[in-house]
Amino acid sequence: MFDPKQLLDQFLGDQANGNPSRSDQPANIPWDNRRSGGSIMNRVGSFTRENPMLTGGVAGGLAGLLLGRGFGGDLLKYGGMTVIGGLAYKAYRDYQESQQHGGQSPATTYGPADFAPPPADSPFAPANAPQGQMQFAEVLIVAMIAAAKADGHIDAEERGRIYQRLEEGGLPQEEIAFLHRELTEPVDMERIVAGARNKEEAVEIYAASLMAIRADTPQERDYLAALARRLTLEPGLVQSIENTVEAVAVR
Repeated sequence: MFDPKQLLDQFLGDQANGNPSRSDQPANIPWDNRRSGGSIMNRVGSFTRENPMLTGGVAGGLAGLLLGRGFGGDLLKYGGMTVIGGLAYKAYRDYQESQQHGGQSPATTYGPADFAPPPADSPFAPANAPQGQMQFAEVLIVAMIAAAKADGHIDAEERGRIYQRLEEGGLPQEEIAFLHRELTEPVDMERIVAGARNKEEAVEIYAASLMAIRADTPQERDYLAALARRLTLEPGLVQSIENTVEAVAVR
């Protein structure tokens, strides 16, 4: 059965060490003794190491597609939805504080070591998604893929290479079919915007989209600007989200 939350966790897993990012695993168990499998990147990476003709594997295709920036394993061990929610929570809180101080951002530094999951009673906590974790996880994945397609570099040839790598890497057919559909269909920003049931989810969607790309092309910047407008995010809040994601990204 297709599990969007697990798929998001896998794509945002600890790619450096091949550790699973499943947040439901006890924290006191050593990483190498936890449930096997690890991230999609690790599974496919092992396959490509054994098959030199596939050098780059998904790490050169879908990982680059869904994770346009690098993020440290210590941060991503929490799981995809928790990471996105935690970054969105931090950005939103900073923005609110800046509004209380005349629009001035707090004079603080922030990095991966400072990351913390959103409070359990916060709207940013995955369990509190109004439509449920699974449905909102799917919205976040769709938003990330849409952002990755913004500059038009994913043509039919590139999609073909990605599909081949996914199948050779052992990704379940239901997940391949979902990704195939999202990679092939035109970007539907209205669908993504409609996936935000409240302001907090709008912040998370923008944060996830920003995590998927480097925003270093005019097309990507235009896409993000249009998304922020459709999500009705204030310019100061958009800047706070961008600052927060940038602070934990490893270029």
